[in-house]
Amino acid sequence: MTSPSQAILRAASTEIEVVDAAGRQILVRNLNALDKLRMFKAVGAELAQNTPYLGMAMLAWSVTAIDSVPVPSPTSEAQIEALVSRLGDDGLDAVARIFETPPSPDELRQDAGN
Repeated sequence: MTSPSQAILRAASTEIEVVDAAGRQILVRNLNALDKLRMFKAVGAELAQNTPYLGMAMLAWSVTAIDSVPVPSPTSEAQIEALVSRLGDDGLDAVARIFETPPSPDELRQDAGN
């Protein structure tokens, strides 16, 4: 039997596959607290204040494989930028779609003019 804690940990470490516009299979996972801490360290204090940069870094950091080839977590600003370059717009857009939250029923009603 699985404990609630084990179920939470398993769900947090689940990887999701997405195919980008270039046809690449990209494996993505949610970042945990330690991942985020390590990412902030790699990004550095100055860039951690740059919200657009940090957002792209988080998307890239969540990638674990491209076309079944493992992608190690970056450990420096240069490695983050190399991974962002490798993913390009197509890869980053595909990864971002995974993390988009669907609109709530209230938001859907509001958008419909009700």
